[in-house]
Order: sequence, then structure tokens, then C-alpha cells
Amino acid sequence: MSKTISIFDTTLRDGTQGEGISLSADDKLKIAKKLDDLGVHYIEGGIPGSNSKDIEFFKRVQQLSLRAKITAFGSTRRKDSAAEQDANLQRILQSGAQAATLVGKSWDFHVHTALQTTLEENLAMIYDSIAFLKQSGMEVIFDAEHFFDGYKNNPEYAVAVMKKAQEAGADWLVMCDTNGGSMPHEIYEIVTSLGQSVESARLGIHTHNDCELAVANALTAVQAGARQVQGTMNGYGERCGNANLCSVIPNLQLKLGYECIAGEQMKQLTNSARYISEVANVNMPVNQPYVGNAAFAHKGGIHVSAIMRDSRTYEHIVPEEVGNKQRILVSELAGQSNVLSKAKDIGIHLDPSSEEARSVIGKIKDLEHQGYQFEGADASLELLIREANGEMKELFTFESFKVLVEKSADRSVVSEAFVKLNVAGSSVYTAAEGNGPVNALDNALRKALAQYFPALRDMHLSDYKVRVLDEKDATAAKVRVLIESRNYENTWNTVGVSGNVIEASWEALVDSFRHALLSEKIELPPSGASASSNGIVNH
Repeated sequence: MSKTISIFDTTLRDGTQGEGISLSADDKLKIAKKLDDLGVHYIEGGIPGSNSKDIEFFKRVQQLSLRAKITAFGSTRRKDSAAEQDANLQRILQSGAQAATLVGKSWDFHVHTALQTTLEENLAMIYDSIAFLKQSGMEVIFDAEHFFDGYKNNPEYAVAVMKKAQEAGADWLVMCDTNGGSMPHEIYEIVTSLGQSVESARLGIHTHNDCELAVANALTAVQAGARQVQGTMNGYGERCGNANLCSVIPNLQLKLGYECIAGEQMKQLTNSARYISEVANVNMPVNQPYVGNAAFAHKGGIHVSAIMRDSRTYEHIVPEEVGNKQRILVSELAGQSNVLSKAKDIGIHLDPSSEEARSVIGKIKDLEHQGYQFEGADASLELLIREANGEMKELFTFESFKVLVEKSADRSVVSEAFVKLNVAGSSVYTAAEGNGPVNALDNALRKALAQYFPALRDMHLSDYKVRVLDEKDATAAKVRVLIESRNYENTWNTVGVSGNVIEASWEALVDSFRHALLSEKIELPPSGASASSNGIVNH
């Protein structure tokens, strides 16, 4: 039996049924291009004619000249009607897609309850719809909805549905675990049994994650004979989601020896997953296997010491195979190995027996005891290490800041910040407004520094999180602020801790700017020119 597996991505259709996910036509086109670069074989674009976004997608995607087959989704004809007169089937034909995914009922309970028709009419609906699309020259993938539940309730009818689809000319027969309730041993037994009943058919699998088994069930189906896997990137989908292709693909290819995508394309997996999460505006779980930020992160000192000798001690694959990388986390649990490894990553050689190394470890442990957390703030950690090694050249020093927040009965809240810095011996005093005190401070600090460091104009804050550390202290509690910043090339994270949320935010904010300026050289204004901003006089 062939070891080649066809990867069918339904992020743009099934994935958008997940809570909190909404993609514009432009979003869908961007994701389709990224999926094509990754090397998936089918991209299911949506339901033609169901909404303006999908209409626009199917029209514009033809201009991209993708290698993957664009697939249109729809259901079988309505009961007691003709396939050629079915509006849904006509829209599939008119979509310009190379293939159609046609869903039909395979559970007798659904035929009677949802369709309210006879078992015989359902078989006719399946046959007529597939035959009509095949006669029109389309490739047809038949998705047997609720196949496993249907098989467990009435195996003869579930198999009859698949045989009828095969008879009509379906190119793929896909078994769907629509409710996500099947166990791996059930999947294996049923797929094996169906394979014996429809020997010449190409089988596929479509699983949902309601029992946290979508990936396991997809792998099991492949081992039982399925040669197409349907799923979504990052596991997006209705309820608990679909089979996560970010896990399915490397598990099949790197662990089980199947061929899914090219090796060079496999190295794009992490980038593709993170890109799609950005477009979908959904944060990826840090512990997502293979592609998550913590998938190859190490924190315990014993672990780090071992992987520095040989990464195989605590890593099941080489991270770069899927485009990820090893990360060493530094915290109060850190040993000397963690700090040395982190220093090596940023190009600094620390002598294990040196006072600098002991100083950094001691400072980290003390700061984490106060509430700082460096495993999620790599940029602040790098600044600490560089300071201990005497490498930090401070390009500006802080003198003071003031924040005013005004609320009147007839206006929304207005925040204004005043920041005083010393840059290259000059005192710089700026003011700026913002939609909150932190935003105002960010704007004022940027205004003060951008005249000396133009690259800061390309930098912006992309995320801001506040964590209360001592809930029992209520409004007097100490808080930890994590800030994510980015420019056109990089993303970095900084941390601040204080009993005052403004001060904690300022700490993280200043670290963010300091990290952005690590490779910058100061640009002094022309002789005699004022470095003032917005009319604020510099002293």
C-alpha cells in the first residue's frame, strides 16, 4: 500500500466555524497562499454562494495559480428533487474550484431525524449529486458525515452509503467522526472493515477533537488504510476543533514514515502555523506540540545541562526539522547551565566560575522572588546578562515622568504623559496624549527618543498583559506587566513588577526600548537645532 498521504486542509471552511474566528476574503487568500507554500494538496475554500466573502474568495483565488487543488464545499441535493436543478450543486460548478467536497448522511438516525426522508432516498441523493458533478468534470470527495456513529448503530447502512458513493464515481470516500466521540480502537476496526468492503476505493479520514483524540484517531485511520487526512491548522474548528495538521503532518512523516509534504516544506510548518494564527487573530497555545513557542523549551537545570551535551536527552526530534528552535528558559529554578546557554544564544561567553555568572544567577533568583518572570521576557533577561558582562551602553537615562488622567462628565477619559530623559548629555522633555496612561507614556517616550533613533518609528507594542500577584491584597496588590513589542523583523518581550501598575508598565516599556536600541548608534540633531518635540523646550 502507498505510503503517500494526501493532506486536505479545511481551515478556511471548517476552521472558521470555531468560536472567535472570522476571516475576511483577504485573510482567506493570505492563508491559502501560505498553505500552498507549505505543500498541502487540497485547500477547502468555503461554501460558494453562501456569503459575499466566499464568493469573493473563489473569484480571486483563481488568480493566485496555486499548486494545491481549491475545493468547494456543499451538501447533496435536496430530497425529492433533481441534482441538475439544485442551487447548491450549481454554485459548486460555477465556483471555478477543481474539486468538490460533498457531504452526505451515513447515520440512519440523521436520515430520519435531520433530513426527514427514507434511507433509500438518501442513497439516491448521494448517487445523483456525485454523478452530476462527475459528469461536469469535477473531482469529488465524498464526506460521509457521522460515519463512525452510523456504523456503530447500523453498519450495513453506513457501508451501503459508501458503496453508493463509490458507484457514483466519487474519487475519495472520507469517513467523518463528526461528533468527535470515537476511540482509536473503534476507528481502526471500522476503517479496516470498510476497506475490505470497498477494496478499490481511496479512503480518507476527518476527525474532531471532542475527546482530545482527533490527531490520534487520524493517525490510527491512516495505519488502517486511509490515505487522505482532513484537518485544520492549529486545530481550529467547531466546538473543540478539528484534527490539528500541525501535529498530524510531522507525526505521520517524522514518526511513522509516511510522505505528506517535502522536507524543505516541513521546515516551514512552525512559521506557517504562527502566520495563520496572526491572520486569524487567535493566540497559539505556547505548549502546542511541534510548533508552539514552548515545544522545545527547557527550564529545569538538570535538563538544560543534559541537552547542552546532547539535545537528544530531552528532545524527541531536532526542532529545526519543523522550523522551530530550542529555547532555554531562565527562572528561579535555573541552574548555571540555563544562564550559560542563554548567554551563548546572544553571543556572550560567560565563564562558569566567573563572578559575572554567579551575579546573574543570584540576581535572577532574587528578582523572580519579587515577582518577575523571565521565561516569558527574553529581552529583559538579555539586558540583565549584558549588564552583568559590562556590555550595556546606556544611550539614555531616565529622569522623571508624570501622568495626568482627566475625566469630565461630558468627555471620555483623557490621558497625558510628560517624560524627562537625558540623551547624550541633553535633557529632553516631551509630552504626549494616549488612550490610556500606558499608551501616553509609550507615545511620550517614543517622541523623546525617535529624534535621535529614527528606527524606533518602526517599532510598536503588540501585546500588553497585567497579572495580579497577590490577590488577597486587592487594589494594593503587586502586579507583573508583560509587554510584547515588534518591528518589521523581530518580536521581543519585557517585564516589569511593582505595587503600582503604572510603574510596572514603565519598567517593561523602558526595557522594550532599551532592547530595541541594542544595535543603535546615537544621531545627534544638527548643531544649534533644538531637539524639542511638540513645542516642549529642552533644557
